[in-house]
Amino acid sequence: AIIPDKIVKNVLKSSVHDMIETNKQKNHIGSAMAGSIGGFNAHAANIVTAVFLATGQDPAQNVESSNCITILEYADDGKSLYISVTMPSIEVGTVGGGTHLPAQAACLDILDVRGASKGPHSQPGDNARKLAQVIGAAVLAGELSLIAALAANHLVRSHMQHNRKPTESAPTSMDVQVSMLRKNESTPLLSAHSTSK
Repeated sequence: AIIPDKIVKNVLKSSVHDMIETNKQKNHIGSAMAGSIGGFNAHAANIVTAVFLATGQDPAQNVESSNCITILEYADDGKSLYISVTMPSIEVGTVGGGTHLPAQAACLDILDVRGASKGPHSQPGDNARKLAQVIGAAVLAGELSLIAALAANHLVRSHMQHNRKPTESAPTSMDVQVSMLRKNESTPLLSAHSTSK
């Protein structure tokens, strides 16, 4: 996909340069330093897992299916952002397994891929290929969004604003000890100079 600079600035609240640099540092260098195998992406596995559960896929196939490399480059002489995801091993099906469950079948119907491929020119596996393409598109959108949030330093703020409820912090062991001491102020405390008998 090619995203014009204007969209990167106004919608993604970032810059083409910052997004390319973030992708390089996090997804390529960071993943290599971590020893990642097939994981040169921001969070492909999150998207793959969500779609797998929603469409009745085998969640254990997430491991192979989440292999993804995310590429961001300059396009249009530096005026736009090019983004792609390469996912060589998305393992999906549109028949069998959990695809017959009511909610999962409904999701497959929405995507128009439920069941075996039909039509005069259809080939076996056409619906599965279409589902794999939908997953690839969803992963690309997720990568674009997360990389933009990371590049603009918006990720934590977004989580706090949209995903977290305010909570009181749990008392630490030191808080408990201080509270106990305050309740027992009349009890003499041992000092550093105390001696035992």
